[in-house]
Amino acid sequence: MNLRDIHTPVLLDRCAELLAPALQRDGAVFVDATLGMGGHSEAFLERFPGIRLVGLDRDTDALRIAGQRLARFGDRVTFVHTVYDGIADAVASAGFGAADAILFDLGVSSLQLDEADRGFAYSKDAPLDMRMDQSAGTTAADILATYGEGDLRRIFERYGEEKLSGRYARAIIAARAEAPIERSGRLVEILVAATPYAAQRTGHPAKRVFQALRIEVNRELSVLERAIPAALDVMPVGGRMVVLAYQSLEDRLVKRAFAQATASTAPAGLPVELPEHAPKFRLLVKGAELASEEERAVNPRATPVRLRAVERIREDS
Repeated sequence: MNLRDIHTPVLLDRCAELLAPALQRDGAVFVDATLGMGGHSEAFLERFPGIRLVGLDRDTDALRIAGQRLARFGDRVTFVHTVYDGIADAVASAGFGAADAILFDLGVSSLQLDEADRGFAYSKDAPLDMRMDQSAGTTAADILATYGEGDLRRIFERYGEEKLSGRYARAIIAARAEAPIERSGRLVEILVAATPYAAQRTGHPAKRVFQALRIEVNRELSVLERAIPAALDVMPVGGRMVVLAYQSLEDRLVKRAFAQATASTAPAGLPVELPEHAPKFRLLVKGAELASEEERAVNPRATPVRLRAVERIREDS
């Protein structure tokens, strides 16, 4: 198996361009907060021969594959099995005091989507697991078996932005009274049967529900809400961070965190901004950047991506 062929990194050149100023010095620390199969990290280690990598992932399969892919870089690489809101502890445990450049490539990875038995894809019948870290935690099947109708509706609305949340929650409650819902194929059947024909023409009925279950299983939004401020805190002046988000809920959290980080803290009406109120970060791109048409054609997984980036320009007061 050629590891380069199983994963095409999204927006690789743009990420490298944005992070390059922080990685030029020898010994710069690059944190890949979502290591996955190591595609971005491999390219960065090649392009910036002086950097040290700290690669984080909660998925032990991803760490194993990335370990094979990056083995040739020897002691320039440190792997940490953790969720990315543990970034500060991960950097410290690797022996570093700060992270010069940080990359978050959010969402479900190619590995998780392509491994049918993980249960992430509604197009493949598999056990309803959906855990990014299969060594711990609640599965999607557990949620479908134990959540009440109100809680199911809540997560479908909040994390899937699903208009038929109530209908789907009721259908699941009725179906599980007959038999446990343990496989993705059965869940898809339940959702399709509960979907009006007109609504089926606007997209697959299972798409948003599967997204919502995955986010709930892995606590993705609450983890991200903690992770971005934690990552900002470990960056020195001149440090840079790039975040790639693939759905609107993630992107809104990143946008809000970056807006707060780049805002002045001066009280309203203050005639002159004092130095201690000046922003500690600046935006590196205006709004969110998208992948080019050319990249989307070659790598369809780049289609929904939204890129945002910041640089630290001032130390904490």
